[in-house]
Parts: sequence; structure tokens; C-alpha cells
Amino acid sequence: MSSQQPAKMQWDRLLSPVRFGEPQGSLALESGRTAFHKDYDRIIFSSAFRRLDRKTQVHPLSENDHVHTRLTHSLEVGCVGRSLGIRVGQMLGKALPEHVDASDIGAMVQAACLAHDIGNPPYGHTGEDAIRHFFVNPDNANFLEGMNQDEIADLQTFEGNAQGFRIVTQVEYHRFEGGMRLTYGTLGAFLKYPWTVDYVQRKERSKFGCFATELPILKEVASTLGLLPTGKDAWCRHPLVYLLEAADDICYGLIDLEDGIELGLLRYSEVEQLLQPLFAERWEQVIVDLEKADNDRRRLQMLRGQAMEAMVSSVASAFIREQDALLAGRLKGSIIDYCRPEVKALVAGAKRMARERIFNDSRKLAIEVGSYATLSVLLENFLSAIRECVTTGKATYRNKRILDLMGRSAPQPDWTLYESYMRALDFISGMTDNYAADMARQFSGYQPD
Repeated sequence: MSSQQPAKMQWDRLLSPVRFGEPQGSLALESGRTAFHKDYDRIIFSSAFRRLDRKTQVHPLSENDHVHTRLTHSLEVGCVGRSLGIRVGQMLGKALPEHVDASDIGAMVQAACLAHDIGNPPYGHTGEDAIRHFFVNPDNANFLEGMNQDEIADLQTFEGNAQGFRIVTQVEYHRFEGGMRLTYGTLGAFLKYPWTVDYVQRKERSKFGCFATELPILKEVASTLGLLPTGKDAWCRHPLVYLLEAADDICYGLIDLEDGIELGLLRYSEVEQLLQPLFAERWEQVIVDLEKADNDRRRLQMLRGQAMEAMVSSVASAFIREQDALLAGRLKGSIIDYCRPEVKALVAGAKRMARERIFNDSRKLAIEVGSYATLSVLLENFLSAIRECVTTGKATYRNKRILDLMGRSAPQPDWTLYESYMRALDFISGMTDNYAADMARQFSGYQPD
């Protein structure tokens, strides 16, 4: 048996400040602002990020202003991610390369968190499934004629994470010339699933992070960062991805429950009881602070803040303890699994309560069912126009008007059918919930008042 130690990733490569899409890189520093802080700015000022304000988080088209949208969720995940990154950066200390400090780690994780849902289509995860359903439906098999199996697999298993990678590296800002031109380090922290759909099918995984169109980019990112290969077109995750996931889990666990109370689906007392074990011996002190609140909403806000602080501390400590496994690419599960039992139990309990009491609310379910029809109408119209244009080289007047709606995303004469469909998915998945519903109504003969 070989005594050679398994290969490990190195922090100096994992935290690369070189920008994808800029041949000479971008290492110039500004006062108080590094390349990683600029990544944050590029994401938050993008139109794709702005549109998250009108995209479903959990409750589609909610009229309650206190209920989270995909934008407010992403901002909150970013805040928790920044705290996690800074805490971990401080604990890593001298293990960090000279060009990086704790605030840079915080900025990288925060930027990755801001973008983690940027590829979600209208209606969130239901919208993802609606797109998959359209391409899997035997009635729509004609749209797949002439395409290879890998291309068909991308469409039939449409994944918001892969669409997000496409947006940040291709679609936004410098279109198909580097996209947002983020640093390789931030791209690594963003890539939750650094493998293609082929790896998903072979390994029976549920998600993937890269379409065939972006595979050359994924290979470049993995090579630059020194991610360890795990199979054909697949690599292990960047260690900071685990902080992104933890930030998302923390916010999902607490914020979904907060929304549930706002919508009358949960009682405050139930959530307080779920959070109480996290504070153990100091619960009486916590109660004294909570009694200062004049209503349950403020009481929950105070309790949530203290819960987040405790969870951030636990996650950061677990990350440092498991650093060797993270760098070797062999950590199983999520970093939450290695936290204090109270933290692990809280996240699991919150997810269970949300699944049983919130996600199955009849108002939510009715809108989600309708979203399948909405996206089917959009896909039917846009893909029919594209297919006619690509396969015949011309388009009827009606289909030409549909393609005109796509603007720069409309197919060009030298594009393949797959590439043209991907541009349509860029356009449709970028829509907000309301815009998608309105356009589908117009395609169906809707007349405005």
C-alpha cells in the first residue's frame, strides 16, 4: 500500500484573484477594495440579480410585503455568508496566502451567496421542474429531433445552478466574452456542483452545475483552482462552497419559518420551541431580552439574530476542524452535519416543519400548478419559432415577431438547434414571475384593459 498522502487542494490556488475572461488577469488593488470585493459589486449591480426581486422564494406572487422574495433571500444569505467567511478567514490565519485576508474570504463567500440563485427561472424550483416537464413530455418530442443525447439531457434535466453558472460566465455584462468576468476564486466558491449532467446520470446524483455549453469554462476554472477530478467532466467542490450552503441552510431554516408565521401557517410559539435547544443553559437570559419586544414579529427578529450568531460560530468551528477533509475533497454531506447536535437538529427540524406546514399550503400549490401552463405556453411559442428558423432558414411573420422579442438572444444562421434553445432558455428563465405570466396570457390571446 502506497504511503503517499492523497492530493490536496491548496489555498493559494483556491483563492485566485485572477479574472475569468480577462487574459492578463486583474490584480490591481484600490484603496480598501480588492478583486473579491469587486466581484460582489458586479453581481449586485447586474440586471439578473435585480430581477430576483420579482421571483419566487417560497410563496409565488405573494402580496404580503413581509414575505421574502428571491432577492431578499439572496441578500440575507450573503450577509450570513460574509460572517462565515470572515470568521473562517480569521481562524485560518497564516494558512491564507499573502494576497488574501479574512475580509477577502468574507467578500468571496458573500459574492457567491448573492449569485447562488441567480439562475432560477420564474416560480423558483417549480419553474425548473416545469421546464424539465416540457422537454420530457412525449407530446413535445418533436422539439428534440436532431439533437444528441447530452444536449437532450441538459434540457430534460434543466438545472437552475447550471443556468446560474451560464449567467455569470456568459450572459451578463460581457455577453459570451467572459460574462461578469468574476475571479476564479469566487467562481469556485459559487460552483455548488462542479460537474455535468452526464456525471449526475452515472453517479445517480440529483443536481449538476454546468451545461455542455459551459463545459470548457468549467474545465478552465477547475484547472486554475486545482480542484481534484472525481470522474469524467467532474471535480470535487471548492471548500468555500460548504460555507455558501451553510449560509443558505441557516437562512432557509429560519426565514422560511418567519414567512410561515407572517402567512398564518405557523404559530410563533412553535418556532420558539424549535429554537430553544440552541441556547441551552442561557435560555433564561434570552427570555429576559425577548420580553422587551412589543409583539411576536420583533420577538422573532431578536431570537433569529441570536440563533444566527450561534449557528455561524458552530459552522466556522466545524469548517476548521474538517479542513483537511475539505482540502482533500472527501468531506461527506454538508458542513452542518459536523456542527453541534443542536445546530444540526435545528436545521433538520426547520426544514421538516417548512416542508410539512408551509410548502403544501393550498394557495401556494394552486399558483405552482398554474406555472406549468405558463411556462409551457412560453416554451411552445419560442421553441417553435426557433426550430422553424434554424431548420428551414426562414420564419413566418408570426414567428419572426416572436424571435424579435428575444432581441440579441434570437438565433443566428450559424447556431445549432441546441445553442438556439439555450438562448431561449436564457430569455425565459430570466423572466420574473409576473412578466412570464403576462407574456403567456398575451400569447394566449390576452387583451389588456
